[in-house]
Amino acid sequence: MKEKKTVPTSSLATMQEEIVNNLGDAQRLESLYQEQKSLFRQAFNLAYENIKQDAVARVWHARLNPVKSGQNGEIRKEWLLVALAIVVAGFIAKIPGFTGQEPDLFYQRNVGFIVFPIIASYFCWKNGLSMVKWLMVMTVFIIAAVYINLLPKSTNSDTLILASIHLPMLLWSVVGISFIGAKFDNMSLRFDFLRFNGDLAVMMAILLMAGVVMTSITFGLFNLIEIDLAYAFENYLAVWGIPAIPILAVYLVLTNPQLVNKISPVIARIFTPMVLVILVSYLTAVIITGKDPYNNREFLLIFNVLLIAVMAIILFSTSELVKNPGSKIEKIMLTALSVVTIAINGIALSAILFRISEWGLTPNRFAVLGSNILILVHLLLVTYRLIRSLNGKEEIEKVERTIAAYVPVYMIWAAMVVFLFPLMFGFK
Repeated sequence: MKEKKTVPTSSLATMQEEIVNNLGDAQRLESLYQEQKSLFRQAFNLAYENIKQDAVARVWHARLNPVKSGQNGEIRKEWLLVALAIVVAGFIAKIPGFTGQEPDLFYQRNVGFIVFPIIASYFCWKNGLSMVKWLMVMTVFIIAAVYINLLPKSTNSDTLILASIHLPMLLWSVVGISFIGAKFDNMSLRFDFLRFNGDLAVMMAILLMAGVVMTSITFGLFNLIEIDLAYAFENYLAVWGIPAIPILAVYLVLTNPQLVNKISPVIARIFTPMVLVILVSYLTAVIITGKDPYNNREFLLIFNVLLIAVMAIILFSTSELVKNPGSKIEKIMLTALSVVTIAINGIALSAILFRISEWGLTPNRFAVLGSNILILVHLLLVTYRLIRSLNGKEEIEKVERTIAAYVPVYMIWAAMVVFLFPLMFGFK
């Protein structure tokens, strides 16, 4: 008797490739399905549009997506949960109005608590996590909420501002933990979460544009009959509408991945060469004009925002290369983008070191220094893997693992800025 082949835990992209390549091997498909049923179903539904002409694919589609009498009821139940989540998020956002708190101070500290605990709870429910694990996730949110709101109330506190900026990053990492369940050491699932963020960003942008269009039309119509909706929009529609965007986007991406499955590759392939050209032109212009980043604080801030944006593009592009391996020129452009970004990081890092040596260490300079060092190390590791992949010495999947393995480092750094910086610098 032929021994059953063990299927290793794989990423969504790898599972898609396995399914497409083994449509003629019934035993292999069954093995893949039995080992990872949920992942198989998600990967198959993503790939189905391109393989539905195959009779085997149609049989599997009918098997994985049976028409059930209670299916519409389940869909209605999930939509009710989403609607309830939006209502709860809206009430959290309305707390300043209910309690008389200063809105700016409340949102500065608590913006991450409006939707992140709700999204984390949704992932816990979708993954079938136990009540104990769900309570552990919620406990982290509660501790963070109590801590950030107990910090001294000061509009001039740099450590409070830094903690408020880094707290949403820390909370989003907790959302990531609920997304991958208990499999913290699974690099493929970590990268699936990062890829999910890219798809989520696309879906949120679509929903935001739709919301802006609908709001403009509504305002225009009511203005024609001389009814001003400004108060209602500011106090009700925006308060519930803005939190609704990420919640709806999460639901749509999870339940209808094909909605953005064809948009993401196009975005990645367009933006990588565009950003590369912009960065090379920018560096050239800096050299020619002789601009000095060392004494210009705004210049340095833009550099750091640029670093974060380019890191996101590298992540997004790598994700698409893993799912849909392209030509060698795409790897070359991605590698070149990484190298240019390292040069920009080097300029930013030298500038912040110069400012520290000239004017001393402050919370802001320490935070920027730490972030730059972390990004530089990450970029160097990713670039090394990209070069090896370009030379044919490694698979592009090694780049994926390198990106995913480094994620906890950012999580630890965010936690340090949130919990240690206020104490280290005396809440200044």
